[in-house]
Amino acid sequence: MRVTTHQLTWQTHRLELGPKTRIMGILNVTPDSFSDGGQFYAIDTALAHAEKMIADGADIIDIGGESTRPFSEPVSTEEECRRVLPVIEQLAGRFDVPISIDTTKAAVARRAISDGASIINDISALRFDPEMGQVAAETGALVILMHMKGSPADMQVAPTYDDLIGEVSQFLADAIERAVSFGIEKSKIIIDPGIGFGKTVAHNLCLIQKLDEFQKLGVPVLLGSSRKAFIRKILAAGGSSEAPPAAPAIETGTQASITAGILNGAHIVRVHEVGNTAATVKIADAIKTACSSAAAS
Repeated sequence: MRVTTHQLTWQTHRLELGPKTRIMGILNVTPDSFSDGGQFYAIDTALAHAEKMIADGADIIDIGGESTRPFSEPVSTEEECRRVLPVIEQLAGRFDVPISIDTTKAAVARRAISDGASIINDISALRFDPEMGQVAAETGALVILMHMKGSPADMQVAPTYDDLIGEVSQFLADAIERAVSFGIEKSKIIIDPGIGFGKTVAHNLCLIQKLDEFQKLGVPVLLGSSRKAFIRKILAAGGSSEAPPAAPAIETGTQASITAGILNGAHIVRVHEVGNTAATVKIADAIKTACSSAAAS
């Protein structure tokens, strides 16, 4: 396959994407996230987990203070800041790894960046808060724009598409155009097709299979399939009970989806288990670049 490369340079950070797939480690500072809600809610356990993910090979730490699981309810700006800011401030003071703030609120993003974050991971693609684009442009942060059909409260209510890849591509193209209109440089934009956000099992599988279709948009592609419901549903098919998100079988399924994503063009993978993913990435990247390496030898 053709490996597309991108050089991300922002604030004091630089990442090369392409031959080496980058790993974003998930740190949910919430009591109710679908996979690990409450596990890292206390600041000491959150910092210890972040430190472990960095040691295991995380290139980015993504910190969220509001669950976006299906049918979840929003939290206030004040509560979200209370959850995430102490972790961001302490983490930024200890490590040079870029920190991403997973939020749809401009006020949260602005304060997070002031405390040391440098990436805004907005599942609404700048749609939910009209000031988010301005915050990103003014601070020079990287921006991750994700496709979602509806909102977390209703996105999984019978989602349908006439042309899945075409509709998601157009949504993301419009999101890029919207971001640029705010003054965000295109070289600071990453897109995410939104696995599990307004998609059926078949939709998710098709997006992973056709991930390279999004290369035409000219920006890096992030894949967030870790522990998602489509994996649990596939493994439960045939009468088996659905395993919990952190079960070993679900982790195996996650790594399979990550491998497929990398071989189909993912530049960044967003995951819960960084250590396992680092091994997966090493093998998948070796396969991805094997023919070009062999031709050069």
